[in-house]
Amino acid sequence: MSFVTLEKKGPVGIVTMNRPEALNALDKQVLEDLNAVLDQVENDPEILVAVVTGAGRSFVAGADIGQMSGFTAVEGKAFGAYGNGVFLKLENLTKPTIAAVNGFALGGGCELSMACDIRLASDKAKFGQPEVGLGITPGFGGTQRLARIVGVSNAMELILTAKTIKAEEAQRIGLVSHVYPAEELMDKAIELANAIAANAQVAVRQSKAAIRRGMQTDMATGAAFEAEAFGLCFATEDQKDAMRAFVNKEKITAFKNR
Repeated sequence: MSFVTLEKKGPVGIVTMNRPEALNALDKQVLEDLNAVLDQVENDPEILVAVVTGAGRSFVAGADIGQMSGFTAVEGKAFGAYGNGVFLKLENLTKPTIAAVNGFALGGGCELSMACDIRLASDKAKFGQPEVGLGITPGFGGTQRLARIVGVSNAMELILTAKTIKAEEAQRIGLVSHVYPAEELMDKAIELANAIAANAQVAVRQSKAAIRRGMQTDMATGAAFEAEAFGLCFATEDQKDAMRAFVNKEKITAFKNR
């Protein structure tokens, strides 16, 4: 049995962290299962957008403390490197990803949500990086992504105090885009995913890549990558069809995604 499942609803792939008896805590096996599912998402042409969520009352409560407690320094570094590699794969998927944070997103769970492109939260969700209270640093990208998303001061406060914040506070500082009642979260996430899937996918993926690349580099380099992405789109059938329709005051009904 895999601790990470993949379900398809039309063009949307729903990736569910499925270890509810442990609040979906991340051990090596869960990370390996997630790694395999991400390959499935990337390689399935029917999946245009992925939604990542958790089974039960937790998104991901963190890395598995029981497994980590006996690590040596060498084993800790190896575990952090592996988890970081999986989350980098998630971040760098060509397809857009939405985190539907349904409950606890602590430590590795907060880091998992931050590796997604867009974050939506239930009003029951809670976020935090509690690692310093356990004598460690965040290990799966938390020290890097959190500052990029919410700014250095907010990231420093969250990480150095190890405090947990509610969904409304996470929205206020820009960690999540929207907060919904728990019973509406998945419907809203799938609605957003379908809205993205309805657009020209070459342009969608190039836009994602340009944003991701720009966040890692200087403005001039990012602008040069954007120019390449912009130009590439003019070689697609979707660009020709959509602009022809616009000029003719028509409405395009579907994209070919090529």
